Amino acid sequence: MHIVVDITVAGGQVERGEEILTDEALAFLAELQQRFGARRDELLAARRERRAEVARTGRLDFLPQTRQIRDDPSWRVAPAPADLTDRRVEITGPTERKMTVNALNSGANVWLADLEDANTPHWANVVGGQVNLADAVRRKVSFSSPEGKSYSLRDDAPLATIVVRPRGWHLDERHLLVDGRPMVGALADFGLHFFHNAAELLARGSGPYFYLPKMESHLEARLWNDVFTFAEERLDIPAGSVRATVLIETIPAAFEMEEILYELREHASGLNAGRWDYLFSLIKYFRDAGPDFVLPDRNAVTMTAPCMRAYTELLVRTCHRRGAFAMGGMAAFIPSRRNPQVNETALAKVRADKEREAGDGFDGSWVAHPDLVPICKQVFDAVLGDRPNQLERLREDVDVTAAQLLDVKATPGEVTEEGLRNNISVALQYLASWLGGNGAVAIFNLMEDAATAEISRSQIWQWIANNVRLDTGEVVTADLVHRIEDEELARIRETLGAEAFDAAPFQSARELFETVALAEHYADFLTVPAYERID
Repeated sequence: MHIVVDITVAGGQVERGEEILTDEALAFLAELQQRFGARRDELLAARRERRAEVARTGRLDFLPQTRQIRDDPSWRVAPAPADLTDRRVEITGPTERKMTVNALNSGANVWLADLEDANTPHWANVVGGQVNLADAVRRKVSFSSPEGKSYSLRDDAPLATIVVRPRGWHLDERHLLVDGRPMVGALADFGLHFFHNAAELLARGSGPYFYLPKMESHLEARLWNDVFTFAEERLDIPAGSVRATVLIETIPAAFEMEEILYELREHASGLNAGRWDYLFSLIKYFRDAGPDFVLPDRNAVTMTAPCMRAYTELLVRTCHRRGAFAMGGMAAFIPSRRNPQVNETALAKVRADKEREAGDGFDGSWVAHPDLVPICKQVFDAVLGDRPNQLERLREDVDVTAAQLLDVKATPGEVTEEGLRNNISVALQYLASWLGGNGAVAIFNLMEDAATAEISRSQIWQWIANNVRLDTGEVVTADLVHRIEDEELARIRETLGAEAFDAAPFQSARELFETVALAEHYADFLTVPAYERID
């Protein structure tokens, strides 16, 4: 360990880490933590209090105390910078080096450089991701595979604009200690990228852009805005240079979309509508509410379910009313090189989903694989034409109530043994990979991140708590889950081969899965106990 100013670096050596963990950068991180760490803690406590109130009342509604903000037609977010006005296709992925090159080269308008759900917070990933971001900003990133294949940035087409997603407010970074306590992970991720790259990005005609995950209230957005304002002043970066897009992926945030944009208005760029994390939040928030909030198999819950339709249409209306971009959800399919029939079926679903988004007024959408960039771009090109976005579509026809946002009971579908097996298998495979250091995992032709494991384990917890009966007639119990775990792990071992299976941390993954899926008390985030098992 070595100590710089008020911060202790407790992590090991990482290649080129000294370029990132400079004395000046660490001093900046310490200042962020000292100024904003206590407020983060207070907001996490407020989350718990609000959830407890919902458990007592069974209700969630738009805030009466912020009605004036919602009713005021005059305010708008800041105009978008030039390289964020057209966001019709955004590709997401972790900041590992090969992905960095491929994402920038993909033809997408934006690369969501993910330090959160698609990344595991192993210290090597935390620091190595910052190395790769610094190189990417300066256009000097390249990669050579062990097999000798080389990847470098293209010079025949524009590269994707970089938008960084730091960790959510709930996660700490235990390898950075300020006054002997772990630093807030979000501040570490933001601070290192901002310190090293904000001025360079502005000099190159771009800027420090961020995606903000897992927020639950406008007060958490206010904290982010204060962080941005301080960082700009502290490093002599022009005010308003930061642009932030907020993921509306928690149910309480869906009731505060306007207030979140208002708090960030000088730094806001838009809102994003996801699926797995949003459904995970629905289960978490209303886990005491009984059968009316029980969801069917997660793959049956599409964005056309009534509660999801209300959520996405409200998001588009809210964004465009305030001059912000509405960003659609993820197309996670990984095209197969060997099975054209699988591709044909899956790509038809991808196209239909993107057509729904573009038709509803979204300004762009996400893909997880470069091969999906053309189909997403084609769909949005057909709607946008020469326009960079469709901010002029105000969707004044939309009027969403609290009851519509919470109408989970109207979701079509059933709970099946196949769905239970899929949740168990995917969660075990993902967690084994996550514990091994990889947070973006190809499973059953889909690119999965932590959100998939969260919804999978949450559904199982919910089904057990509500004595849900499967299509086979069996009731979901811990004993049934244990039996299926045995069967699915045997299948995975057969598929991978004994040597590869035994080399992976499947036993630890199973223990973690059972901790967050079968325990009597629901764990708010699986990544918190998972973090204790790494490094």
